[in-house]
Amino acid sequence: MTQFTVPTKDDVSTNNQEIFDNLKGQLSFVPNLYATIAYSDNALATYLEFSKAQGKGSLSAKEREAISLAVSQVNDCLYCQSAHTAIAKMNGFTDEEAIEFRKGRSEDAKLDALVKLAKEITVTRGRPSEQTLENFFNAGYDKGSLIDVTLVVIDTTFTNYVNNITQIPIDFPVVAELGQEATV
Repeated sequence: MTQFTVPTKDDVSTNNQEIFDNLKGQLSFVPNLYATIAYSDNALATYLEFSKAQGKGSLSAKEREAISLAVSQVNDCLYCQSAHTAIAKMNGFTDEEAIEFRKGRSEDAKLDALVKLAKEITVTRGRPSEQTLENFFNAGYDKGSLIDVTLVVIDTTFTNYVNNITQIPIDFPVVAELGQEATV
């Protein structure tokens, strides 16, 4: 099996070296997943721009993190579950809330409809039930929000897949695995 190591700044293109410098300035480190995406000369810049643009959409940072946790659980990506738990906590969520999002549910009715939809989109490969969609819209979301949810699902799925393929080390506090019952 092909083994992946986390590229260092010296291992990546000049363009990606500049991105590494920017990430170090913003985050104080380059997450292993981002460094791994930098194996491609253009993927890291493309991904970061795509991810940044979502901040202009209809979903709050908290809503995007809730989605990312649900999707990362379905896709069985412990790296992203760990990273998004840390980010969710920075956005004001508790560990318990992060675990509930990973299970595809929430005590908050609006977030519950959101994470149920995100989980179902992921599980069904883009074919949520009419009832799940109706619950989402009844919770106060609109058609634009549905498209924004889909963007976050795609964003998260990309990073899940990169990690699941490469199995690079987790450089965030590692969360406990929930088991298969949380994904179905």
